[in-house]
Amino acid sequence: MSKRSEILDVNQVISAKYGIIYTEILGWVDLGHASGDDIRSVLSQMELGESKLDKFYHIRYEQNMFVKRKLAGTAKYSLWKIRRGRLLSERHSIALAMMMRTGIAFEGMQDSWPFSWATDSGFSGEDLVSDLLGFYRAIHGKNYLSDLKPVSKSESIKRWDYYGAIGNFKNKGFRPLLFPDPSKSPNARPYPGELPNFMKSVKPYSNFDSGDVVIVNDSDFGVYLNNKRVYGD
Repeated sequence: MSKRSEILDVNQVISAKYGIIYTEILGWVDLGHASGDDIRSVLSQMELGESKLDKFYHIRYEQNMFVKRKLAGTAKYSLWKIRRGRLLSERHSIALAMMMRTGIAFEGMQDSWPFSWATDSGFSGEDLVSDLLGFYRAIHGKNYLSDLKPVSKSESIKRWDYYGAIGNFKNKGFRPLLFPDPSKSPNARPYPGELPNFMKSVKPYSNFDSGDVVIVNDSDFGVYLNNKRVYGD
């Protein structure tokens, strides 16, 4: 759940791991969602699996949320079985598909009762597109934030105060949701934008009939207590 107090200035976003900022290309970006750490974990699992002699290996992808300093949390996770011998481009495609499927399921969980009673995070306008940005930051090893034309903190706050919290605007896809400058367009409304070309270069894996990729668990539910998983393999 993004908060006004988490808005960053331009000179903070290159090194910050958390916080939000408005960009002219992607709209609001959540740096936590855009970290790419989830994708790096999946690619590391794939690299390890490819280095072994087993015919298949398993990879796990997860998105989670915690409360009370990680005393309790819930998650959506997926477990896929991969036939060894995947090219790097295939691994990227598989990782993207895992992220998209699990990310949508995770946002759907947050948007459902009882989670929606406590948070507006489910399908918050910045979440999925920030996930996608994190994917490309991970596979290309590039920050990309400066390419997205981030605006100053005062300009970000101006949009937040005029339109309201980004959590009030739902976005169930991976396209940007843009908020025009209210001082230039006083009657404007948020509208869907277009992804930059670098964020359209990989297609999510879909050839499940080949047998090279088998979905073992598809966005199953997990529970954490005291920062340890107690339910969900």
